[in-house]
Amino acid sequence: MAAALLNRICGEFFHAQSAGLEPGTLNPLAVEALQEIGIDISRARTQSVFDVFKSGQLFAYVITVCSESESKGCPVFAGVTKRLHWPFPDPSQFTGTHEEKMARTREVLEQIRAKIENFCEEHCALEPRAWRFTD
Repeated sequence: MAAALLNRICGEFFHAQSAGLEPGTLNPLAVEALQEIGIDISRARTQSVFDVFKSGQLFAYVITVCSESESKGCPVFAGVTKRLHWPFPDPSQFTGTHEEKMARTREVLEQIRAKIENFCEEHCALEPRAWRFTD
């Protein structure tokens, strides 16, 4: 969710990539929550952090979004200009009915959006525009 939002909000200044410790399938809750705000990631492929690291790409920022309980397992990239850790709950760990899990996923999406908007306001010369999401 974070990479898709960052690319939407300030993609003219940054290109975000998403990777996990163990690539798998997209979380359907994340896909659905993003579709509700007009972002379609349903065809995105998951990738491993190790594969991104092996590609030799250099990154100005690496932003990890592991929850606090998983933060010790978050990846570290050598040579990175700046590493940021923004802990958010993992929607794949939510329990309850579909609607309860979606409600919590929407809350996390809003937290991520707010964090990204603050980051972009600090690091980009953006003027206010229609990238603010509302319900």
